[in-house]
Amino acid sequence: MLLGKKQKLGRTIEDINVGEKLSLTEKIEDKELLLFLGLTNDSNPLYIQHDYASQTPHKKPVVPTIMLTGIITSAVSKYLPGPGSYILKQEIEFPNPVYHYGTVEFLFEVTAVNRDNHTVEITVNGTNEENLDVLVAKLIVSPPYPLHVDEGQALENF
Repeated sequence: MLLGKKQKLGRTIEDINVGEKLSLTEKIEDKELLLFLGLTNDSNPLYIQHDYASQTPHKKPVVPTIMLTGIITSAVSKYLPGPGSYILKQEIEFPNPVYHYGTVEFLFEVTAVNRDNHTVEITVNGTNEENLDVLVAKLIVSPPYPLHVDEGQALENF
């Protein structure tokens, strides 16, 4: 929980360079799926019913694409550029489904830094266990702004 905890901000635009990369591996387990589906109240049978999914071209339940988007958002907030970042634009394609218990390898790469607009462009490629693309994305992100804190002043959480 973040309440009562001082959090360090991510890297500012001056500290980010084209070519930087981040690799992240996520395994999709029942716990994460059930939490997400409960939170969103989404009962799409393609996500949860093996009997239904077996009669579709997918043959088995798939992971909601918005859940994969959430993994990307979380990685931007946690790692690249990190806490204080804000996604301004995202273009995402899902060429192949991710199935329950699937593992996705995400590769993030900074492809442009625009100091005038205070934005960085990050491409994201996600591949599954068979090395098939399951996600291809381009993000425009505003990195955290530098803090101007007077000595002795503390920034509090809400």
